Amino acid sequence: MTDFKQRIFSGVQPSGNLTLGNYLGAIKNWVGLQNTYETIFCVVDLHAITTWQDPDVLRNATREVAAGMLASGIDPKKSIIFNQSQVPAHAELAWIFNCVARMGWLNRMTQFKEKAGKHKERASVGLYVYPDLMAADILVYLATHVPVGADQKQHLELTRDIAQKFNSDYGVDFFPEVEPLIFGAATRVMSLRDGNAKMSKSDPSENSRINLTDDRDLIAKKIRKARTDSEPLPGTLDGLEGRAEAKNLINIFAALSDRDAADVCLEYEGKGFADFKRDLADLSVSVLGPITEEMNRLMDDTSYLDGVLRQGAENADAIASPILKNVHEIVGFLRP
Repeated sequence: MTDFKQRIFSGVQPSGNLTLGNYLGAIKNWVGLQNTYETIFCVVDLHAITTWQDPDVLRNATREVAAGMLASGIDPKKSIIFNQSQVPAHAELAWIFNCVARMGWLNRMTQFKEKAGKHKERASVGLYVYPDLMAADILVYLATHVPVGADQKQHLELTRDIAQKFNSDYGVDFFPEVEPLIFGAATRVMSLRDGNAKMSKSDPSENSRINLTDDRDLIAKKIRKARTDSEPLPGTLDGLEGRAEAKNLINIFAALSDRDAADVCLEYEGKGFADFKRDLADLSVSVLGPITEEMNRLMDDTSYLDGVLRQGAENADAIASPILKNVHEIVGFLRP
């Protein structure tokens, strides 16, 4: 098999404000991973344009995601941070994978159905085949592990299918079998207005989410206004069944405080939400406030941000280009 290290790849789309969901579900976990793995973190701007983006907004959002990573503790001396479009190998390998993946595989992808809705005939071809690009993002670095939430498992399974078929078609043992890394509380953060819906940048209600650009007062206000029920908090996780909003807030508290959700339940057993939300607001402000302020500082220094992304792209390309060259040889592309 090709020689590779224990390497992680993951990415975030620059399609609007980063939310608490992006932080707890992804970026916070990445900070710890960079001490134990070789880590590559990407702002996936090629994925973003599967739906139309205003060019100026896209450029700003790309910088904002990079600023969010840095402000949260991703260290450019330990991790590679770059935006996807700067490394052409992603798109080139994606085309090869378009020719490896089967239509039936893509037809089973539930996220395309959700995003295209009733108007799939008018959806971009890019939106349909973007799981192949996602596979290329991972495999162009021979990544061995990918941090995933529940909604991304299907795409990782497709990545494994593509890797296996490529290896089988060409009689090689080249691409690794990528393993998922699944984390604990709040890997899937739900809306503050509806505990059954994922916290989303696209939700029309600003009160449904906490943005990493929200100031301290706004963070506290949104926590105080979060939907709850009239029952006191239970002492066990079993008591959260059927109480989606309560469960979501408990999970957020646990993730922000690096505790088990069961411990949080035990601490607040029998208490009402007024006390709990006051403490959660204080906790949220203490954790997120400094991140927001550092993001704002970084966004005022675009030359630094662009330099981090440029250097990251050079480092990423240094890994990806030799791997892609090997793929060319395997596929039979002539390089006189």
